[in-house]
Amino acid sequence: MKKLIFTIFALFMITSHAFSENAGNMDFLSSVQKAGMTFYWDPLTSSGLIEKNGHRISFHSGDDFVLQDYKTVLNESAPVLENGKLVTSTSFMNSAENFFKTESNDNPYRIGAILIDPGHGGKDPGTNKVQKINGKNVTLVEKDINLNVGLKLRDYLKKAYPDKQILMTRSKDVYLSLNQRTEIANSVKLKDNEAILFISVHVNSNFNESASGYEVWYLSPGYRRQVLNAKSAGEEKSLLPILNSMMEEEYTTESILIAKFILDGITAQVGSQTNSRGIKAEEWYVCKNSNMPSVLIELGFVTNKKEAALLHDDKYLQKLSFGIYNGLQAFVTHFERSRGFTGK
Repeated sequence: MKKLIFTIFALFMITSHAFSENAGNMDFLSSVQKAGMTFYWDPLTSSGLIEKNGHRISFHSGDDFVLQDYKTVLNESAPVLENGKLVTSTSFMNSAENFFKTESNDNPYRIGAILIDPGHGGKDPGTNKVQKINGKNVTLVEKDINLNVGLKLRDYLKKAYPDKQILMTRSKDVYLSLNQRTEIANSVKLKDNEAILFISVHVNSNFNESASGYEVWYLSPGYRRQVLNAKSAGEEKSLLPILNSMMEEEYTTESILIAKFILDGITAQVGSQTNSRGIKAEEWYVCKNSNMPSVLIELGFVTNKKEAALLHDDKYLQKLSFGIYNGLQAFVTHFERSRGFTGK
């Protein structure tokens, strides 16, 4: 498989358990520990990954094949859950040990690009509201707030990451359709072993004027995209649905982590000035049509008088931008230090 199979495998490190050998199968965890391999496990998808010497073997429990370095499909029975515990065959462990002895020339996984998408623009103002701020009637327009924060975020990221592509769908007040935004995202050129992140910035409104707070959305795990094509699967086209599902799971976990890091970053900056509404799942167009980890940020409510005053304050928008930046920086550091695995 090619560079599309590059990202975090939606994994969490499993803690040590005492497994007993059963029906001729080996205790999987003790076997990988004895062999000096690192193991990650996602109990929600029954997906696992072991790595050593720059190589990776990923699998779904019970499948009759495994993936080596996200490139080669090996016809080898994957470890299987029995009574809630993983067991494996001698054949699997021998294959893994032999594979890990080979040299790896792979470059480490890295974030190659971050695309900032200030929502709305041009003839599409987004939500807007007239509020009295400091004794004057002020019209708060979503497209302007989104762009203000997006530009600040871009400047922070460019300064921190001169070696990465820091891009924007729009850097001025122009109209872009939702389809144009996702086309921009999906057309970014990446090098091998590089990932791209999509960050969409918005402002909220509600008929209930007491509604307030910031929130971060990711694509609902129930929504299925076609993120891989037949070419990406190489000679293993019959496995395309399975490989596509595995990539979707990776994107979902990455997006959840990005959302959490950004939420924590904003909270650290704004403190008690307003409230966090948490991370949520939804099928936003720009998220479900961008073939990459993506989140949509709602900065606050222009329909809330107190929050509108904050969103009109450039210093407060700077806090929001810096909070998002800190969240992204935490994710990038986590991603690149763990060589593309969320489990570490």
